Amino acid sequence: MSAWRTPVTLGGRHVVLRPLERSDAAALAAAAADQLDLFYANVALMRDPEAVVDGVLSDQAAGRALPFAVTLPTGEVVGTTRLMRMNEAHRRLEMGGTFYATRVQRTGVNTEAKRLLFGHAFDTLGCVSVQLRTDHLNRRSQAAIERLGARRDGVLRGHQIVDGRRRDTIVYSVQDHEWPGVAMNLDRLLARGGASA
Repeated sequence: MSAWRTPVTLGGRHVVLRPLERSDAAALAAAAADQLDLFYANVALMRDPEAVVDGVLSDQAAGRALPFAVTLPTGEVVGTTRLMRMNEAHRRLEMGGTFYATRVQRTGVNTEAKRLLFGHAFDTLGCVSVQLRTDHLNRRSQAAIERLGARRDGVLRGHQIVDGRRRDTIVYSVQDHEWPGVAMNLDRLLARGGASA
């Protein structure tokens, strides 16, 4: 089986990213409980956690995604993220579907999770481009993506209809030749305590 389709566990000092399982739905719902009003963020989808988990596991079975439960080293589930829109032929993918429990935001969790995912994408899968996307209303997400070192590619206006609202999507990317510098930036952030917006 191609590495692009093989579930993998990625571990660091602050987080462990392990393959998402159906049994994680309840823990994800608990992690999201105080953020369900953030209509412009992925966390709002956790109003129906079983449907979300089933959907991303279906994408995984089709070879389009590698979804992860984000856990603390203790094993406690504090969020989720995934590699998605995976295209092995063009060696590109998107990193997204991310949310974290409020209490681990602005800690080393996001920084290290992104460091692990970028490393897997570029160093293991041989990607030439990794995209990140966010709602134009989600300023915190944009700041976090920019702090990681991704560059803004542009805006997909009217990109999606979300809860009856036209969503403009901000697109960022990191290219393979930019990865060494981005890796140094992420390592520096982690050495300073890892806080990321």
